[in-house]
Amino acid sequence: MRPVPTGDALAPRDARGTLATVHRDPRDLWPEHARKLYDHLVGLYGADDALPTLAGGWIAHQRSANTQKSYARGFKVFEEFAREHGAHPMAVKFGLADTFRLHLETAPTWVRVKGGRPGEMTRTGKPYSEASRANALSAASSFFGYLDKVSDDGVKNPFDAVQRPYIDPDYSPTPGYTEQEWHTLLRTARDHHRAAAYRARAYALLLMLYTLCLRIDSLLNARVEDLGYDKGHHVLLLEKMKGGGRKKKPIPPVAWDALQTYLAGRTDGWLFQTASGGRLDEPAVWRLLHSLAKRAGLTPRGAHGVKGDAVTHALEKPNARPDKVQRWADHKDSRTTQRYNRRKELLDDSPGYGLGADLAGALETGGVSDAS
Repeated sequence: MRPVPTGDALAPRDARGTLATVHRDPRDLWPEHARKLYDHLVGLYGADDALPTLAGGWIAHQRSANTQKSYARGFKVFEEFAREHGAHPMAVKFGLADTFRLHLETAPTWVRVKGGRPGEMTRTGKPYSEASRANALSAASSFFGYLDKVSDDGVKNPFDAVQRPYIDPDYSPTPGYTEQEWHTLLRTARDHHRAAAYRARAYALLLMLYTLCLRIDSLLNARVEDLGYDKGHHVLLLEKMKGGGRKKKPIPPVAWDALQTYLAGRTDGWLFQTASGGRLDEPAVWRLLHSLAKRAGLTPRGAHGVKGDAVTHALEKPNARPDKVQRWADHKDSRTTQRYNRRKELLDDSPGYGLGADLAGALETGGVSDAS
């Protein structure tokens, strides 16, 4: 039993010293991308400028980790443009905002310098894609919308009247894989990758992404402690990337077996980690998939097409229920789920195949004469 304090132990503590000990900066609780953007802007504007804290708070305000990352990236493009034109980002008006739209259509992007120092970049890349331009404009507009909400006097959004690029919902620049191509990719990961430990990790990672219909950032943020068992199912408890909340994702046996082989009895830490125990990052997964695709004789691509493939293939199954596929894919809107079907149908059902087949037969038999 502890002794009862007496004398000096009962004297009131110095209030200033107590506050200094207890006080925590609220920014310590910000998510990763909010802190990174804050640090980046402090390096440019200093801690006394309001921009770093407001921009960091705006990013922290976003519910989805994916949106936080996307908006932070887009805002950096806008901030750099404003700074190069001698304007503080918070003081930009419509004229410069609309010029930013035009700038994005032709400006070269940052790319890594081959053979250069680590992290060395140069502006020699292709101009921004329509999706990247739309993201940068949306990020800047969202930031001013946030300023309007937190300001006592209100802030006019200079991007309200700026036109955004039209994004065709039925178009995706990411090449899709057929189910047979997925089988080839998985066999390559299981049997033909480097050392056994790397094979186990690559095989388990691909199966988890594909059979649980996951975003790559969602899977990479999962920990071994998030694995569980519920009503006869092995499950992975994940934070939803959009809208907040948690969701249990059942793990099919083939993926569970591969995951247990990879974990080899490990019971804590990041679900997919580096050799030193750190969290595996997206660039590492991109390099992995690029390497596996080349080895398998497939078109290399990143991890963001995996979910689309999974949805497309699930919808092709006999007696597929679009409503169940929608819930499995964590889509709030059924139109998002059906979009994957439409993309495939636009290719599979093209009337050009019929015309081409008839034309090939006619050419083969000499049935098409030269125009006179």
